[in-house]
Amino acid sequence: MKFGRVSLALALVCAILMSVPASAQQNFRTEKDLLGEKQIPADKYYGVQTARALENFQLSGVLINHYPGFVEAWAIVKMAAARANTDVGAMKKETLGPIEKACQAVLDGKYHDQFLVDWFQGGAGTSTNMNANEVLANVALEMSGHKKGEYQIIDPHDHLNMSQSTNDSYPTAIKVALLLRNDKLVEELRKLVASFRAKGNEFLTVVKMGRTEMQDAVPMTVGQEFHAFAASLEGEIKLLKDAEKYLFEVNMGATAIGTGINVPKGYPEKCAQHLAKLTGKPMVPAGDMIAATWDQQGFVVYSSALKSLAVKLSKISSDLILLTSGPRAGLFEINLPAMQPGSSIMPGKVNPVMPEVMNIIAFRVMANDYAVTLAAHSGQLQLNAFEPLNGLAPIESQALIYRGSMALRTKCIDGITVNEKVLAKNLETTVGIVTALNPVLGYEKATELAAEAYKSGKGIIEIIREKKILTDAQIKEILDPVKLTGLDASIYPKK
Repeated sequence: MKFGRVSLALALVCAILMSVPASAQQNFRTEKDLLGEKQIPADKYYGVQTARALENFQLSGVLINHYPGFVEAWAIVKMAAARANTDVGAMKKETLGPIEKACQAVLDGKYHDQFLVDWFQGGAGTSTNMNANEVLANVALEMSGHKKGEYQIIDPHDHLNMSQSTNDSYPTAIKVALLLRNDKLVEELRKLVASFRAKGNEFLTVVKMGRTEMQDAVPMTVGQEFHAFAASLEGEIKLLKDAEKYLFEVNMGATAIGTGINVPKGYPEKCAQHLAKLTGKPMVPAGDMIAATWDQQGFVVYSSALKSLAVKLSKISSDLILLTSGPRAGLFEINLPAMQPGSSIMPGKVNPVMPEVMNIIAFRVMANDYAVTLAAHSGQLQLNAFEPLNGLAPIESQALIYRGSMALRTKCIDGITVNEKVLAKNLETTVGIVTALNPVLGYEKATELAAEAYKSGKGIIEIIREKKILTDAQIKEILDPVKLTGLDASIYPKK
Protein backbone atom coordinates (compact mmCIF):
# COMPACT_ATOMS: atom_id res chain seq x y z
CA MET A 1 0.00 0.00 0.00
CA LYS A 2 2.78 2.38 0.93
CA PHE A 3 4.65 1.55 -2.24
CA GLY A 4 1.57 2.35 -4.27
CA ARG A 5 1.20 5.75 -2.60
CA VAL A 6 4.86 6.60 -3.24
CA SER A 7 4.49 5.58 -6.87
CA LEU A 8 1.43 7.77 -7.20
CA ALA A 9 3.26 10.73 -5.62
CA LEU A 10 6.20 10.32 -7.99
CA ALA A 11 3.86 10.16 -10.93
CA LEU A 12 2.21 13.39 -9.84
CA VAL A 13 5.59 15.14 -9.45
CA CYS A 14 6.64 13.98 -12.88
CA ALA A 15 3.37 15.19 -14.33
CA ILE A 16 3.84 18.61 -12.73
CA LEU A 17 7.40 18.89 -14.02
CA MET A 18 6.29 17.84 -17.51
CA SER A 19 3.64 20.56 -17.42
CA VAL A 20 6.15 23.35 -16.53
CA PRO A 21 6.81 25.46 -19.63
CA ALA A 22 10.29 25.18 -21.10
CA SER A 23 10.81 28.91 -20.57
CA ALA A 24 10.31 28.52 -16.83
CA GLN A 25 12.74 25.62 -16.73
CA GLN A 26 15.33 27.86 -18.36
CA ASN A 27 15.07 30.58 -15.67
CA PHE A 28 18.01 29.04 -13.83
CA ARG A 29 21.56 28.11 -14.66
CA THR A 30 23.56 25.46 -12.87
CA GLU A 31 26.87 26.33 -11.22
CA LYS A 32 29.06 24.20 -9.01
CA ASP A 33 31.73 24.61 -6.36
CA LEU A 34 33.47 22.52 -3.72
CA LEU A 35 30.14 21.63 -2.09
CA GLY A 36 28.36 20.63 -5.30
CA GLU A 37 25.90 22.04 -7.80
CA LYS A 38 23.48 24.89 -7.20
CA GLN A 39 20.73 26.53 -9.24
CA ILE A 40 21.31 30.25 -9.84
CA PRO A 41 18.51 32.51 -11.15
CA ALA A 42 19.32 33.16 -14.81
CA ASP A 43 18.93 36.92 -14.49
CA LYS A 44 21.41 37.22 -11.62
CA TYR A 45 25.03 38.17 -12.22
CA TYR A 46 26.31 36.62 -9.01
CA GLY A 47 27.28 32.95 -8.87
CA VAL A 48 27.34 29.90 -6.65
CA GLN A 49 29.55 31.21 -3.85
CA THR A 50 27.50 34.37 -3.50
CA ALA A 51 24.35 32.24 -3.44
CA ARG A 52 25.74 30.21 -0.55
CA ALA A 53 26.64 33.39 1.31
CA LEU A 54 23.09 34.65 0.84
CA GLU A 55 21.87 31.49 2.55
CA ASN A 56 24.44 31.55 5.34
CA PHE A 57 24.59 35.23 6.31
CA GLN A 58 21.10 36.71 6.45
CA LEU A 59 22.05 38.56 9.62
CA SER A 60 22.07 42.35 9.77
CA GLY A 61 20.16 43.30 6.65
CA VAL A 62 22.97 45.75 5.85
CA LEU A 63 24.30 44.59 2.49
CA ILE A 64 27.62 45.61 0.99
CA ASN A 65 25.80 47.71 -1.62
CA HIS A 66 24.36 49.85 1.19
CA TYR A 67 27.57 51.84 0.80
CA PRO A 68 28.05 52.39 -2.96
CA GLY A 69 31.59 53.60 -2.38
CA PHE A 70 32.58 50.14 -1.17
CA VAL A 71 31.19 48.51 -4.32
CA GLU A 72 33.04 51.06 -6.45
CA ALA A 73 36.22 50.34 -4.50
CA TRP A 74 35.98 46.69 -5.53
CA ALA A 75 35.71 47.71 -9.18
CA ILE A 76 38.85 49.82 -8.77
CA VAL A 77 40.79 47.00 -7.07
CA LYS A 78 39.77 44.41 -9.69
CA MET A 79 40.57 46.79 -12.55
CA ALA A 80 44.00 47.55 -11.09
CA ALA A 81 44.68 43.84 -10.58
CA ALA A 82 43.65 42.94 -14.13
CA ARG A 83 45.82 45.68 -15.60
CA ALA A 84 48.78 44.64 -13.45
CA ASN A 85 48.35 41.00 -14.50
CA THR A 86 48.31 42.08 -18.13
CA ASP A 87 51.42 44.22 -17.63
CA VAL A 88 53.41 41.25 -16.31
CA GLY A 89 52.12 38.87 -18.98
CA ALA A 90 49.82 36.78 -16.80
CA MET A 91 46.54 37.91 -18.40
CA LYS A 92 45.71 38.12 -22.10
CA LYS A 93 44.76 41.54 -23.45
CA GLU A 94 41.56 40.12 -24.95
CA THR A 95 40.51 39.15 -21.42
CA LEU A 96 41.50 42.50 -19.91
CA GLY A 97 39.18 44.51 -22.18
CA PRO A 98 35.86 42.99 -21.04
CA ILE A 99 36.98 43.07 -17.38
CA GLU A 100 37.83 46.77 -17.65
CA LYS A 101 34.44 47.46 -19.21
CA ALA A 102 32.67 45.53 -16.45
CA CYS A 103 34.57 47.41 -13.75
CA GLN A 104 33.82 50.74 -15.40
CA ALA A 105 30.12 49.88 -15.54
CA VAL A 106 30.14 49.33 -11.78
CA LEU A 107 32.02 52.61 -11.30
CA ASP A 108 29.26 54.24 -13.36
CA GLY A 109 26.72 53.00 -10.83
CA LYS A 110 25.44 49.93 -12.68
CA TYR A 111 24.95 46.40 -11.29
CA HIS A 112 25.18 47.54 -7.66
CA ASP A 113 21.99 45.59 -6.99
CA GLN A 114 23.99 42.38 -7.55
CA PHE A 115 26.35 43.04 -4.63
CA LEU A 116 24.10 41.40 -2.05
CA VAL A 117 26.26 39.83 0.63
CA ASP A 118 25.61 40.88 4.23
CA TRP A 119 28.40 42.88 5.87
CA PHE A 120 28.29 40.48 8.80
CA GLN A 121 29.91 37.30 7.53
CA GLY A 122 32.44 34.67 8.48
CA GLY A 123 35.42 33.88 6.29
CA ALA A 124 37.36 37.14 6.54
CA GLY A 125 35.51 38.67 3.60
CA THR A 126 35.72 35.74 1.15
CA SER A 127 32.00 35.97 0.39
CA THR A 128 32.34 39.64 -0.52
CA ASN A 129 35.38 39.04 -2.71
CA MET A 130 33.60 36.22 -4.55
CA ASN A 131 30.48 38.34 -4.93
CA ALA A 132 32.63 40.91 -6.72
CA ASN A 133 34.48 38.28 -8.75
CA GLU A 134 31.31 36.54 -9.91
CA VAL A 135 29.38 39.68 -10.78
CA LEU A 136 32.27 41.25 -12.69
CA ALA A 137 32.99 37.99 -14.53
CA ASN A 138 29.37 37.61 -15.67
CA VAL A 139 29.05 41.27 -16.64
CA ALA A 140 32.29 40.94 -18.62
CA LEU A 141 30.96 37.81 -20.31
CA GLU A 142 27.75 39.52 -21.41
CA MET A 143 29.60 42.59 -22.59
CA SER A 144 31.79 40.39 -24.80
CA GLY A 145 28.82 38.55 -26.32
CA HIS A 146 28.77 35.48 -24.10
CA LYS A 147 26.30 34.04 -21.63
CA LYS A 148 26.48 34.25 -17.86
CA GLY A 149 28.27 31.24 -16.42
CA GLU A 150 30.53 30.58 -19.43
CA TYR A 151 33.47 30.66 -17.09
CA GLN A 152 35.77 28.83 -19.48
CA ILE A 153 36.09 32.23 -21.18
CA ILE A 154 36.21 34.61 -18.18
CA ASP A 155 36.32 32.93 -14.78
CA PRO A 156 35.66 34.45 -11.32
CA HIS A 157 38.70 32.65 -9.88
CA ASP A 158 41.16 32.28 -12.72
CA HIS A 159 40.71 35.78 -14.13
CA LEU A 160 38.97 38.14 -11.68
CA ASN A 161 40.93 36.70 -8.75
CA MET A 162 44.20 36.23 -10.64
CA SER A 163 47.29 36.85 -8.46
CA GLN A 164 44.97 37.61 -5.56
CA SER A 165 43.42 36.28 -2.40
CA THR A 166 40.59 37.70 -0.36
CA ASN A 167 43.32 38.35 2.19
CA ASP A 168 44.89 41.07 0.07
CA SER A 169 42.02 42.32 -2.11
CA TYR A 170 39.51 42.71 0.74
CA PRO A 171 41.59 45.04 2.97
CA THR A 172 42.70 46.94 -0.12
CA ALA A 173 39.08 47.53 -1.16
CA ILE A 174 38.29 48.84 2.32
CA LYS A 175 41.25 51.22 2.15
CA VAL A 176 40.26 52.50 -1.29
CA ALA A 177 36.68 53.08 -0.11
CA LEU A 178 37.82 54.97 2.97
CA LEU A 179 40.32 57.09 1.05
CA LEU A 180 37.89 58.19 -1.65
CA ARG A 181 35.17 59.02 0.87
CA ASN A 182 37.62 60.82 3.13
CA ASP A 183 37.99 63.51 0.48
CA LYS A 184 34.21 64.04 0.44
CA LEU A 185 34.04 64.06 4.23
CA VAL A 186 36.82 66.65 4.48
CA GLU A 187 35.11 68.80 1.85
CA GLU A 188 31.87 68.79 3.87
CA LEU A 189 33.70 69.50 7.12
CA ARG A 190 35.34 72.52 5.52
CA LYS A 191 31.87 73.81 4.66
CA LEU A 192 30.85 73.32 8.29
CA VAL A 193 33.94 75.23 9.40
CA ALA A 194 33.03 78.05 7.00
CA SER A 195 29.55 78.21 8.53
CA PHE A 196 30.98 78.56 12.02
CA ARG A 197 33.43 81.19 10.75
CA ALA A 198 30.58 83.14 9.16
CA LYS A 199 28.66 83.16 12.43
CA GLY A 200 31.85 84.09 14.24
CA ASN A 201 32.23 87.15 12.06
CA GLU A 202 28.53 88.01 12.37
CA PHE A 203 28.68 87.94 16.18
CA LEU A 204 32.29 89.04 16.62
CA THR A 205 31.56 92.07 18.82
CA VAL A 206 28.52 90.68 20.69
CA VAL A 207 29.79 90.39 24.28
CA LYS A 208 28.72 87.57 26.61
CA MET A 209 29.95 85.82 29.72
CA GLY A 210 32.24 82.88 29.26
CA ARG A 211 31.83 79.96 31.62
CA THR A 212 34.07 77.34 33.18
CA GLU A 213 32.57 74.32 34.97
CA MET A 214 29.17 75.84 34.16
CA GLN A 215 29.94 78.85 36.34
CA ASP A 216 30.41 82.48 35.28
CA ALA A 217 34.03 83.11 34.34
CA VAL A 218 35.12 86.16 32.32
CA PRO A 219 33.69 88.04 29.33
CA MET A 220 34.17 86.94 25.74
CA THR A 221 32.25 87.50 22.54
CA VAL A 222 29.81 85.18 20.83
CA GLY A 223 31.99 85.52 17.76
CA GLN A 224 35.03 84.26 19.64
CA GLU A 225 33.01 81.27 20.78
CA PHE A 226 31.98 80.36 17.23
CA HIS A 227 35.45 80.97 15.79
CA ALA A 228 36.75 78.57 18.43
CA PHE A 229 34.28 75.93 17.21
CA ALA A 230 35.65 76.42 13.70
CA ALA A 231 39.29 76.28 14.77
CA SER A 232 38.77 73.06 16.71
CA LEU A 233 37.16 71.40 13.68
CA GLU A 234 40.05 72.52 11.49
CA GLY A 235 42.29 70.53 13.82
CA GLU A 236 40.11 67.45 13.22
CA ILE A 237 40.36 67.92 9.45
CA LYS A 238 44.14 67.93 9.73
CA LEU A 239 43.99 64.74 11.79
CA LEU A 240 41.82 63.02 9.15
CA LYS A 241 44.27 63.99 6.42
CA ASP A 242 47.18 62.72 8.49
CA ALA A 243 45.37 59.46 9.32
CA GLU A 244 44.65 58.61 5.69
CA LYS A 245 48.39 58.24 5.12
CA TYR A 246 48.18 54.95 7.03
CA LEU A 247 45.84 53.64 4.33
CA PHE A 248 48.24 54.22 1.42
CA GLU A 249 50.20 51.01 1.99
CA VAL A 250 48.46 47.93 0.50
CA ASN A 251 49.26 44.24 0.45
CA MET A 252 48.12 43.43 -3.09
CA GLY A 253 50.33 40.52 -4.15
CA ALA A 254 50.49 39.09 -0.64
CA THR A 255 47.81 36.51 -1.55
CA ALA A 256 47.04 34.03 1.24
CA ILE A 257 49.39 34.97 4.09
CA GLY A 258 51.88 37.41 2.60
CA THR A 259 54.34 35.02 0.95
CA GLY A 260 53.10 35.95 -2.50
CA ILE A 261 52.30 32.42 -3.63
CA ASN A 262 51.00 32.30 -7.25
CA VAL A 263 52.02 35.91 -7.87
CA PRO A 264 54.14 36.77 -10.94
CA LYS A 265 57.20 38.94 -10.51
CA GLY A 266 56.49 42.65 -10.64
CA TYR A 267 52.76 42.31 -9.98
CA PRO A 268 52.65 43.98 -6.52
CA GLU A 269 54.43 47.09 -7.78
CA LYS A 270 52.33 47.32 -10.94
CA CYS A 271 49.10 46.82 -9.02
CA ALA A 272 49.95 49.58 -6.54
CA GLN A 273 50.81 51.90 -9.44
CA HIS A 274 47.45 51.27 -11.09
CA LEU A 275 45.65 51.78 -7.77
CA ALA A 276 47.46 55.10 -7.35
CA LYS A 277 46.41 56.21 -10.81
CA LEU A 278 42.79 55.15 -10.35
CA THR A 279 42.40 56.70 -6.89
CA GLY A 280 44.67 59.73 -7.15
CA LYS A 281 46.30 58.60 -3.91
CA PRO A 282 49.97 57.59 -3.46
CA MET A 283 49.29 53.87 -2.99
CA VAL A 284 52.41 51.75 -2.46
CA PRO A 285 53.15 48.06 -1.82
CA ALA A 286 53.66 47.12 1.81
CA GLY A 287 57.26 46.67 2.86
CA ASP A 288 56.51 43.42 4.68
CA MET A 289 53.61 41.59 3.07
CA ILE A 290 53.25 39.03 5.86
CA ALA A 291 52.89 41.76 8.48
CA ALA A 292 50.57 43.76 6.23
CA THR A 293 48.23 40.79 5.76
CA TRP A 294 47.33 40.57 9.44
CA ASP A 295 48.16 44.09 10.63
CA GLN A 296 45.15 46.40 11.08
CA GLN A 297 47.01 49.60 11.91
CA GLY A 298 45.56 51.63 9.04
CA PHE A 299 41.98 50.89 10.13
CA VAL A 300 42.75 51.52 13.80
CA VAL A 301 44.40 54.88 13.10
CA TYR A 302 41.76 56.12 10.69
CA SER A 303 38.91 54.98 12.94
CA SER A 304 40.58 56.77 15.82
CA ALA A 305 40.63 59.98 13.80
CA LEU A 306 36.91 59.58 13.13
CA LYS A 307 36.35 59.07 16.84
CA SER A 308 38.28 62.24 17.66
CA LEU A 309 36.12 64.14 15.17
CA ALA A 310 32.98 62.63 16.73
CA VAL A 311 34.09 63.72 20.20
CA LYS A 312 34.55 67.28 18.93
CA LEU A 313 31.22 67.38 17.10
CA SER A 314 29.48 66.03 20.19
CA LYS A 315 31.07 68.66 22.43
CA ILE A 316 30.08 71.48 20.09
CA SER A 317 26.56 70.11 19.70
CA SER A 318 26.14 69.82 23.46
CA ASP A 319 27.30 73.42 23.85
CA LEU A 320 24.69 74.56 21.34
CA ILE A 321 22.01 72.65 23.27
CA LEU A 322 23.07 74.40 26.49
CA LEU A 323 23.27 77.84 24.92
CA THR A 324 19.76 77.58 23.49
CA SER A 325 18.24 76.02 26.62
CA GLY A 326 15.06 77.58 27.95
CA PRO A 327 13.65 79.59 26.42
CA ARG A 328 12.54 81.11 29.73
CA ALA A 329 14.19 78.94 32.35
CA GLY A 330 17.54 78.26 30.70
CA LEU A 331 20.55 80.13 29.28
CA PHE A 332 18.68 81.21 26.11
CA GLU A 333 21.72 83.01 24.72
CA ILE A 334 21.17 81.83 21.15
CA ASN A 335 18.27 80.66 19.02
CA LEU A 336 18.47 77.56 16.85
CA PRO A 337 16.16 77.27 13.83
CA ALA A 338 12.87 75.60 14.77
CA MET A 339 12.73 72.39 12.76
CA GLN A 340 9.66 70.58 14.15
CA PRO A 341 7.21 70.55 17.09
CA GLY A 342 9.04 69.19 20.12
CA SER A 343 6.38 67.29 21.99
CA SER A 344 3.23 65.25 21.55
CA ILE A 345 1.91 66.55 24.89
CA MET A 346 3.55 69.93 25.62
CA PRO A 347 2.22 72.67 23.31
CA GLY A 348 4.73 75.20 22.02
CA LYS A 349 7.81 73.14 22.87
CA VAL A 350 10.59 73.08 20.25
CA ASN A 351 13.63 70.85 20.73
CA PRO A 352 17.24 71.28 19.50
CA VAL A 353 16.87 68.24 17.26
CA MET A 354 19.83 68.82 14.93
CA PRO A 355 22.56 68.98 17.60
CA GLU A 356 20.77 66.12 19.36
CA VAL A 357 21.00 63.88 16.31
CA MET A 358 24.62 64.87 15.84
CA ASN A 359 25.24 63.60 19.36
CA ILE A 360 23.56 60.30 18.48
CA ILE A 361 25.79 60.02 15.43
CA ALA A 362 28.85 60.82 17.52
CA PHE A 363 27.99 58.13 20.06
CA ARG A 364 27.65 55.57 17.27
CA VAL A 365 31.02 56.57 15.79
CA MET A 366 32.68 56.24 19.19
CA ALA A 367 31.15 52.77 19.54
CA ASN A 368 32.31 51.87 16.03
CA ASP A 369 35.84 52.82 16.98
CA TYR A 370 35.72 50.47 19.95
CA ALA A 371 34.45 47.73 17.63
CA VAL A 372 37.48 48.31 15.38
CA THR A 373 39.74 48.08 18.41
CA LEU A 374 38.23 44.74 19.42
CA ALA A 375 38.33 43.33 15.89
CA ALA A 376 41.90 44.48 15.27
CA HIS A 377 43.36 42.92 18.40
CA SER A 378 41.43 39.65 18.11
CA GLY A 379 42.91 38.27 14.88
CA GLN A 380 45.08 35.18 15.10
CA LEU A 381 48.39 34.39 13.43
CA GLN A 382 48.68 35.31 9.72
CA LEU A 383 45.18 36.73 9.13
CA ASN A 384 42.51 38.77 10.88
CA ALA A 385 39.19 37.02 10.28
CA PHE A 386 37.29 39.97 11.74
CA GLU A 387 38.30 42.38 8.99
CA PRO A 388 34.71 42.80 7.73
CA LEU A 389 33.94 44.71 10.94
CA ASN A 390 37.02 46.86 10.39
CA GLY A 391 35.50 47.74 7.03
CA LEU A 392 31.90 48.30 8.04
CA ALA A 393 32.57 50.33 11.20
CA PRO A 394 34.67 53.20 9.75
CA ILE A 395 32.73 53.25 6.46
CA GLU A 396 29.50 53.63 8.43
CA SER A 397 31.12 56.30 10.62
CA GLN A 398 32.24 58.24 7.56
CA ALA A 399 28.77 58.18 6.05
CA LEU A 400 27.03 59.17 9.29
CA ILE A 401 29.35 62.09 10.00
CA TYR A 402 29.16 63.28 6.40
CA ARG A 403 25.37 63.39 6.39
CA GLY A 404 25.19 64.63 9.97
CA SER A 405 27.59 67.48 9.30
CA MET A 406 25.60 68.56 6.27
CA ALA A 407 22.35 68.50 8.25
CA LEU A 408 23.86 70.38 11.20
CA ARG A 409 25.26 73.03 8.89
CA THR A 410 22.23 73.66 6.70
CA LYS A 411 19.45 73.09 9.25
CA CYS A 412 21.09 74.57 12.34
CA ILE A 413 24.33 76.57 12.20
CA ASP A 414 23.45 78.74 9.21
CA GLY A 415 20.24 79.91 10.92
CA ILE A 416 21.50 80.68 14.43
CA THR A 417 20.64 84.07 15.92
CA VAL A 418 21.66 85.72 19.19
CA ASN A 419 19.54 87.02 22.08
CA GLU A 420 21.51 90.18 22.78
CA LYS A 421 19.18 91.42 25.54
CA VAL A 422 19.78 88.24 27.53
CA LEU A 423 23.53 88.56 27.07
CA ALA A 424 23.50 92.22 28.15
CA LYS A 425 21.48 91.43 31.28
CA ASN A 426 23.92 88.65 32.18
CA LEU A 427 26.82 91.07 31.91
CA GLU A 428 25.10 93.61 34.14
CA THR A 429 24.47 91.14 36.93
CA THR A 430 27.44 88.80 36.69
CA VAL A 431 30.09 88.57 39.34
CA GLY A 432 32.57 87.13 36.85
CA ILE A 433 34.12 90.44 35.84
CA VAL A 434 35.52 90.78 39.34
CA THR A 435 38.53 88.84 38.06
CA ALA A 436 39.64 92.00 36.27
CA LEU A 437 40.02 93.70 39.65
CA ASN A 438 42.76 91.33 40.83
CA PRO A 439 45.63 93.51 39.55
CA VAL A 440 43.99 96.65 41.04
CA LEU A 441 42.60 95.49 44.40
CA GLY A 442 44.29 92.14 44.97
CA TYR A 443 42.74 88.68 45.04
CA GLU A 444 41.53 88.86 48.67
CA LYS A 445 39.68 92.15 48.30
CA ALA A 446 38.19 91.06 44.99
CA THR A 447 36.98 87.86 46.67
CA GLU A 448 35.25 89.91 49.40
CA LEU A 449 33.44 91.95 46.76
CA ALA A 450 32.37 88.76 44.95
CA ALA A 451 31.02 87.28 48.20
CA GLU A 452 29.06 90.45 48.91
CA ALA A 453 27.64 90.48 45.41
CA TYR A 454 26.42 86.89 45.73
CA LYS A 455 24.93 87.58 49.17
CA SER A 456 23.19 90.81 48.24
CA GLY A 457 22.19 89.89 44.72
CA LYS A 458 23.79 93.09 43.44
CA GLY A 459 26.20 93.38 40.54
CA ILE A 460 29.92 94.00 41.05
CA ILE A 461 29.83 97.35 39.29
CA GLU A 462 26.88 98.45 41.44
CA ILE A 463 28.77 97.61 44.66
CA ILE A 464 31.94 99.33 43.46
CA ARG A 465 29.98 102.48 42.77
CA GLU A 466 28.22 102.35 46.15
CA LYS A 467 31.49 101.91 48.02
CA LYS A 468 33.25 104.42 45.75
CA ILE A 469 36.11 101.98 45.26
CA LEU A 470 36.62 103.19 41.69
CA THR A 471 35.54 106.25 39.77
CA ASP A 472 33.26 105.94 36.76
CA ALA A 473 36.24 106.61 34.55
CA GLN A 474 38.22 103.82 36.21
CA ILE A 475 35.24 101.46 35.98
CA LYS A 476 34.92 102.17 32.28
CA GLU A 477 38.63 101.61 31.76
CA ILE A 478 39.11 98.52 33.93
CA LEU A 479 35.77 96.74 33.69
CA ASP A 480 34.82 97.50 30.10
CA PRO A 481 33.44 94.08 28.96
CA VAL A 482 34.63 94.59 25.40
CA LYS A 483 38.21 95.19 26.55
CA LEU A 484 37.99 92.23 28.92
CA THR A 485 37.36 89.90 25.97
CA GLY A 486 40.86 90.54 24.64
CA LEU A 487 39.26 90.81 21.23
CA ASP A 488 41.58 91.28 18.31
CA ALA A 489 39.34 91.05 15.27
CA SER A 490 42.32 90.90 12.93
CA ILE A 491 43.20 87.33 13.96
CA TYR A 492 39.88 85.86 12.83
CA PRO A 493 39.39 84.72 9.22
CA LYS A 494 36.65 86.55 7.37
CA LYS A 495 35.26 83.41 5.75
